[in-house]
Amino acid sequence: MSRIQTTFSSLQQNHKQALIPFITAGDPHPAATVGLMHALVAGGADIVELGVPFSDPMADGPVIQKASERALAHGVSLHHVLDMVREFRRRDADTPVVLMGYANPVEAMGYAAFAEAAAEAGVDGVLTVDMPPEEAGALSDTLKRHGLDPIFLLAPTTPAWRVAEVAKHAAGYVYYVSLKGVTGAATLDIASVAAKLDELRGQLKLPIGVGFGIRDAASAQAVARIADSVIIGSRLVQEVEEHGADAAARLTAFLREVRSAMDTTRE
Repeated sequence: MSRIQTTFSSLQQNHKQALIPFITAGDPHPAATVGLMHALVAGGADIVELGVPFSDPMADGPVIQKASERALAHGVSLHHVLDMVREFRRRDADTPVVLMGYANPVEAMGYAAFAEAAAEAGVDGVLTVDMPPEEAGALSDTLKRHGLDPIFLLAPTTPAWRVAEVAKHAAGYVYYVSLKGVTGAATLDIASVAAKLDELRGQLKLPIGVGFGIRDAASAQAVARIADSVIIGSRLVQEVEEHGADAAARLTAFLREVRSAMDTTRE
């Protein structure tokens, strides 16, 4: 059982939902990333999503796009991101880490070389945003052979046949994009998300996390009532943009507020 599966199993036994924050590796500076990851865990993160900076992050809104630009300006590559995870593991052997990025850097390294290096560094899952599930068999199989969970995005517009493809390849959890558009956009429609999750659970056996549009404790609490995990990205990256390396304490405090709100959903 992977660290991700163990985490969800433990949370489910305690009637809790996973809190999954996202930050971009190398933002605001490569030296700050590991400290920010530990700050997320101190705030109550159950799983950490670490963005791999990319020059054309098509699914990301302006906040995360600018984070990638800042990281790339420091020369941060996929190899550097793996080094950051390796350093994080020196103090934290338990919190799962998921790399979230795009196919090009993985393909440039080669599937087998990437999977081996990621597993050695302490990565637990990989979400490749622009890798459609019907083309992901080779990458998913390679990741699984190295003990890594392939994680996929689903959207309100995802057809049933593609959900079936995700069900064949995915492990760990599935990331449901709560709205049409890019990260940091629009407002959550909880009723629509709940209806879609009910539909998806008829095809998927994995936990479902909901992201995009979650910006505060109230929206996190609302999502926690209907989903298996709450995923927060742009709101945290915005804190990093505004406060730089000093954002660690703010990330911890913000997530503690979110975690507290989530934990009241089953009371």
